[in-house]
Amino acid sequence: MRRPAPLPTAPGGPEQKDAVPADTADRRRRDETSGPGAVAEEAPPAAPVDPAVEEEPQPTSTRDVWRAARARRKALRAEIRRFTQRSRRRRIAWLSGIAAVVLLIGGSVAAAYSPLFAVERITVTGATTLDTAAVEAALAGQLGTPLALVDTSEVKAALLAFPLIETYALEARPPHDLTVRIVERTPVGVIRSEAGYTLVDAAGVVLATTSDQPAGQPLIDVEGGVDSSAFRSAGLVVRSLPADIRAALTGVRATTADDVTLTLSTGLTVVWGSAEESGLKALTLARTLGAHPDAASIDVTSPDVAVVG
Repeated sequence: MRRPAPLPTAPGGPEQKDAVPADTADRRRRDETSGPGAVAEEAPPAAPVDPAVEEEPQPTSTRDVWRAARARRKALRAEIRRFTQRSRRRRIAWLSGIAAVVLLIGGSVAAAYSPLFAVERITVTGATTLDTAAVEAALAGQLGTPLALVDTSEVKAALLAFPLIETYALEARPPHDLTVRIVERTPVGVIRSEAGYTLVDAAGVVLATTSDQPAGQPLIDVEGGVDSSAFRSAGLVVRSLPADIRAALTGVRATTADDVTLTLSTGLTVVWGSAEESGLKALTLARTLGAHPDAASIDVTSPDVAVVG
């Protein structure tokens, strides 16, 4: 029967007092094995050592931690830049385009209000009766003014001195030209008064006053003057006449807005009536004159049926 192994003694017990130190025992065993007559004993194979257990982590300093954190942040920023490269390029392209547009607009506005685009020449177009040189001289105060700063109120005040101008439009032509396009009033006839013969348009605006009747202008005889409905109707009728009939017109009479009567240079009397359907009445009058050139009077009050007298 095998004897059981002795129980291990607790450290620091009484048996440990007589125990030989471990290094001394090892030295004795080496002496015994190396002495004369000693038999060499094969050392047991060393147990494999785990590298993770063998290499214990070295203590880390604050500088190492800081360097590692900085390297990590740097790598993170590089990854962010790599993944957002396309969006950053797109944003840069948009910002560059917007900046270019802003610079272009700002430069254009600054140049428009600078002396680089000052008025050096004024041209008047559309005038047939007016003296264009006189109109250009009246607008000479705008010379040297930037095109964008031309004072329209001053231009209007200068053109009011020319009653023949009905409407006008300003057209800037960079870098130095200002064009004034005007539409002259169309005179419809003259009104005889103590002052002489006053040339008026369909709105009753006085264009000129002369002592003699202007050639080619019919004499208008209406009740109530230029502020009456009879005059407004007569003015609309004259403006709707064809050019050949208008050239032969010598007189216009009206007491109301519905009884306008025309007199031609041939002695023909045309009873027109009101200004309504003046276009159809003009066509009817032209056809009737072609069919009856010797007629003394023609009534086109009803444009569908002309009455020849």
